[in-house]
Amino acid sequence: MTIRCVIPADGAMDAVRSEANASGHRFDDQRQWQAALALRFEADARDTSDSGRAITRLTRRRHHGPLRVQRPFYPEGRHGCCHVYLLHPPGGLVSGDALQIEAEVEEGAHVLLTTPAAAKLYKADRNGVAWGQHTHLKVADGATLEWLPQETLAFNGSRGEQTTTLELASSARCLGWEVLALGRPVGELPFVSGHLEQRFRLTRDGKPVWIERQSLDPLHPRFTGRWGQGGCSVQATLWAVGLEDEAAAIEVLREALPASPRWAVTRREGVLLLRYLGHERNEAWALCQQAWQLLRPLMTGLEAQVPRIWLT
Repeated sequence: MTIRCVIPADGAMDAVRSEANASGHRFDDQRQWQAALALRFEADARDTSDSGRAITRLTRRRHHGPLRVQRPFYPEGRHGCCHVYLLHPPGGLVSGDALQIEAEVEEGAHVLLTTPAAAKLYKADRNGVAWGQHTHLKVADGATLEWLPQETLAFNGSRGEQTTTLELASSARCLGWEVLALGRPVGELPFVSGHLEQRFRLTRDGKPVWIERQSLDPLHPRFTGRWGQGGCSVQATLWAVGLEDEAAAIEVLREALPASPRWAVTRREGVLLLRYLGHERNEAWALCQQAWQLLRPLMTGLEAQVPRIWLT
């Protein structure tokens, strides 16, 4: 049997490479895999309850790449909060991934956005190519958004940037969190290399009220210094905007949440902030969930309804 091996000419090989690059299937330091999701929610005044609450509808849903949403759910009743799950089928971010999430909540609408599972940030490839995840949330006057993604797990060697931009109108309400766990302590795989950067920007009527940038580099003194990360592997930030009495809400949290030096709560420029810094992912998640269940009735007058996807 004769086996013939045909090697493309230089021009043909260049064409193959060009086609691969155009489709995103490249593995050099320029690789990029893009995905985007844009959502808009509106209150439908044609469908209101006896109490005058309009149903919230998903009126726009555009996507590119592996980002999707399931149909809206209404576990709190037809005219209650609209629950939507953001789906990223790959389940994690690798080098070159570029995710863009946008959501607009129009006047009178009430939306809860969450994810079906923890997001995973995998080790960078041999070229050290970073990933990126950028979230842009806009909430109009009289609208409410609850941004409650499940936790993010950053594996050793991960490199990337995560940004969250919140644009709130003067009477908009927003309650959200970000929970981040570094490394896999159970598997004795701590976060000892890599670089993550988190950025938060919150504006009220276009005025900046909370701008924050955090760089997480295990080789930097800040990572282990008591004045910085303190060697902790888990951190969380919960925010609430639109509370009628922030001082009273803080007292509710301090009285109801388990006392611990690992968390603290404060308020500034109309933003209530709760922070956690420790080593237990489950503890951070439980703290944020309990705080949300305490703050939601104070903000919206509605009891917290745990998304059923969290229970699966």
